[in-house]
Amino acid sequence: MRALKTKKVSGSNPLWNMYETIRFVKVLKNVIIIEISRYLPSVKLKLWLFRKFLNMTVGDKTAFAFKATPDIMYPELISIGRNCIIGFNATILCHEYLVEEYRTGTVDIGDNVLIGANATILAGVRIGNNAIVASGTVVSKDVPENMMAFGNPMQLKKRR
Repeated sequence: MRALKTKKVSGSNPLWNMYETIRFVKVLKNVIIIEISRYLPSVKLKLWLFRKFLNMTVGDKTAFAFKATPDIMYPELISIGRNCIIGFNATILCHEYLVEEYRTGTVDIGDNVLIGANATILAGVRIGNNAIVASGTVVSKDVPENMMAFGNPMQLKKRR
């Protein structure tokens, strides 16, 4: 079960009123840092930007591949362990807007985790140590350690 904080809204959908819940300047800064980092070839520089300007917790020797994208609104809710790979064009989300509410939640990724290309990690999930998330997977629930998550809808399989 995902750990999410939910806020109901009235009137139009929450995206029309998002700057009532988050500062415009914060989102603008995050978008600029994240868009620059998506195309940077230097893993070290990406990690420095994420730690320094987005307040993300990222362990040593973790690498974000080309176009990997942390959440633009709440990147500070992301915690990633040591020696992880966040694959090409993977997305880590800490928020979701629905028609009548919005939700936020932390994303905790353990040590030695591989997130495959084009995977999407939804808000409020935990991925345990030594887990693998296959390419294209939508992670909609927790992934225990030493497990492989694959597909959409997501399925789990014990790692060999």
